[in-house]
Amino acid sequence: MTCEDLRDSYELYSLGLLEGEEKREIEAHLGRHCLVCERNLKDALGVNAMLLSQVPEVVAPSRLRRRVMASVGIERAGWAWVAALAAACAIVVALWLSLEKRAADRELADARRTLQQSVVERDRLEQAFTFLNQPETRQVNFGQGQPAPPRGNFFFNPRLGVLLIASNLPALPAGKTYEMWVIPKGGTPRPAGLFQSGQQGTAMHILTGALDPHMTFAVTVEPDSGSQAPTSDILFSAGL
Repeated sequence: MTCEDLRDSYELYSLGLLEGEEKREIEAHLGRHCLVCERNLKDALGVNAMLLSQVPEVVAPSRLRRRVMASVGIERAGWAWVAALAAACAIVVALWLSLEKRAADRELADARRTLQQSVVERDRLEQAFTFLNQPETRQVNFGQGQPAPPRGNFFFNPRLGVLLIASNLPALPAGKTYEMWVIPKGGTPRPAGLFQSGQQGTAMHILTGALDPHMTFAVTVEPDSGSQAPTSDILFSAGL
């Protein structure tokens, strides 16, 4: 496990309440003098010490004390363990609240990411509408008249760039992505961006910037990181 995986376990470890693999992992990290784990354990001890200092001393009524002591067969003993138990309970509650807060923080971060993705998708759709509404935009289709190939359209605008809308795209294996290319007349392919398809095999990709109208657009399957030149056969293409 990494230090990040163990970040929620230091408080329990410092109280002696951690068991199993996580305990062994923390001890292994500390045995290697891991600076991150040593700092996290020091912080956890500080938090526990602060919580313990804030727990008031508990004085039990004498009648309750006699009943509890008699129930376990002890007539006289100190009651310091009551305060210790109360302190331990307070620490456990504080740890639980801390874990709950961290879970809430993670959910909030997920919600923010979802919102950001929605904003990005909205911006892409607005950009696509801009392409489609321009009078100089030209439409070039591909995949027509074949049994079940990828099909769709390139929308080319010499001032704005090119918009690709495709369907029937095959599912890709792990580590692979689609890459678009622009191929000038008589020239070599130039990378024009990476994209993935949705669950229904649809995709939209936009390349912005002024382009020469005398070129071909093509798509291949490439590694996730992309390629500087096509490494597989062209999946589909269309020329102006």
